[in-house]
Amino acid sequence: MQRRHFLAATAALGCAPAFVHAADGLPTQPVRIIVGFPPGGGTDVVARVIGQKLAVLWGVPVTVENKAGAAGVIAAEYVAKQPGDGGTLLMTNFSNHAVAPSLYPNIGYVVERDFTPIMLVGITPLLLICNQAQPARTVAAIVERCKAKPGTVTFGSAGPGSAQHLALEMFKLRAGIDALHVPYKGSAPMITDLIGGQIDYSFETMTSATPHVAGGKVVAIAQSRPTRAQAQPEIPTLSELGYPGFDASTWYGLVGPARMAAPMVQRMNQDFNKVLAMPDVAAKMTTAGAYDGGGTAARFAEFITVEKEKWARVVQEAKVTI
Repeated sequence: MQRRHFLAATAALGCAPAFVHAADGLPTQPVRIIVGFPPGGGTDVVARVIGQKLAVLWGVPVTVENKAGAAGVIAAEYVAKQPGDGGTLLMTNFSNHAVAPSLYPNIGYVVERDFTPIMLVGITPLLLICNQAQPARTVAAIVERCKAKPGTVTFGSAGPGSAQHLALEMFKLRAGIDALHVPYKGSAPMITDLIGGQIDYSFETMTSATPHVAGGKVVAIAQSRPTRAQAQPEIPTLSELGYPGFDASTWYGLVGPARMAAPMVQRMNQDFNKVLAMPDVAAKMTTAGAYDGGGTAARFAEFITVEKEKWARVVQEAKVTI
């Protein structure tokens, strides 16, 4: 099965396998990329795009394994306990590394101690979306509705502590409103209910929301980075709509367990950067709204520190608890 899997990936990419050895600083065994959300969400989509390319580049099977729950914390706890031999990596994100330490006092890992940052994969805006039957389709109308009926307008998320959840908390703080947070076990089931009318709105990742917007199933109202994303230039930002500086972006990055060898981290970082630079991968990332990825492992480590501090302030000010 492993050989067929690898050959199929090679054929699909039109490349000859480039077999690697331990001396190259890379693992020779199959590699798993763990994702803390169900298939179909933004983190999962990005992991599969990268994993397919790495299978060819490294000459070993690279599979994506979903361990959903607790907004990615379950997956992070699992990877933190794995050996640092490169065989298990985590496609971590905003939830696991930036928010969970403030929300979960008893999580089974310490970000700085238990993980090895390898590379920032991309920063993704969130899209404020609703279903086609929703009459309030502007930010102003949503705020008015929330003020008229405090605590009843529903916003779905991929789980407590997810990017969607914290974006809602930031929005509530900035707009001075109350709304009802409805957590799900991932983006895919949440969007299903949004389309079906069981919930009203969501700050969904652009990666997973874009296909539904393009298909006419949901309506995009605003985006959450300070500037408009290249993939969605017609959608205004919340900064433009009366909330200057609003930035509730999510992000994706590859980390390994602690104690990974420095040569392996450096080689993996180089290869991850090569993958991001491939024209078809770059095009997919742009379409998905994932920008500003790449760079060194040190850049990613510094980025994580800044994000942790930023969202710790939001958690404290909004009094967010799980």
